[in-house]
Amino acid sequence: MTQATTPALPASGDLAGLPRTLKGKVALVTGSTSGIGLGIARALAARGATLILNGFGDAAEIEALRAGMAAAFHVEVDFEPADLSRTAEIEALVKRVEARHGAVNILVNNAGIQHVAPIDAFPPDRWDAVIALNLSAVFHLTRCVLPRMKQFSYGRIINIASAHGLVASVEKAAYVAAKHGVVGLTKVTALETARSGITCNAICPGWVLTPLVQKQIDARAAAQGISVQEAKLALVGEKQPSMEFVTPDQLGELAAFLCSDAASQVRGAAWTMDGGWTSQ
Repeated sequence: MTQATTPALPASGDLAGLPRTLKGKVALVTGSTSGIGLGIARALAARGATLILNGFGDAAEIEALRAGMAAAFHVEVDFEPADLSRTAEIEALVKRVEARHGAVNILVNNAGIQHVAPIDAFPPDRWDAVIALNLSAVFHLTRCVLPRMKQFSYGRIINIASAHGLVASVEKAAYVAAKHGVVGLTKVTALETARSGITCNAICPGWVLTPLVQKQIDARAAAQGISVQEAKLALVGEKQPSMEFVTPDQLGELAAFLCSDAASQVRGAAWTMDGGWTSQ
């Protein structure tokens, strides 16, 4: 889903005092102005990484977010508004980051959009848009950052796939196809870099309580005349046996682990964090 902006940085006290294990590393996190991407960006910044944020939204709100993260975590934070559905903008983005910082050491491919419709009513332009951002952008960003990663014999590529990268749901043809493609691309990238200091893994979240999902919950509550809590349980209960949402902060901690030395032999994994969704 498209990441919406948020006007203020969430409280960061829970991340205070963490070891600065990623100091000196440059992390590009796409779709990082809200939701999952923001949770991951916070976790990497808390460990000392220089951050490159990316996403769409109100310029003033994004600047407040950027400045707030820099102050809270005492790291350099840049913002890049590149449209990742356009190959030329991806290539230009990576060149700008490399010119300023030397390399992208950590790439988190998180940006994405969704469209829901039956296959025979799925608008071709929406199919193309979902595939372009959710799959092709992952390929192009990976393609562009790998040469410098190889040069420095270090890299961490984390692709945010989905439970829908492993299983399907109706009326989500483009999203499911793209996320299955991301899982496959992750495995190929891991194999091609297996004898290097570069790792590539996918994280496959289930339902995550982001601002966009909260809007779905609120809409369901209003439409069905039930409480927000009842709507929340109904939504998550359709897929996740745990009856609990995954949080962006939990995903951030998993991403931080995958960037660590302890995860140097985690390669090509499709790591689920889905409350049991894909175990059924």
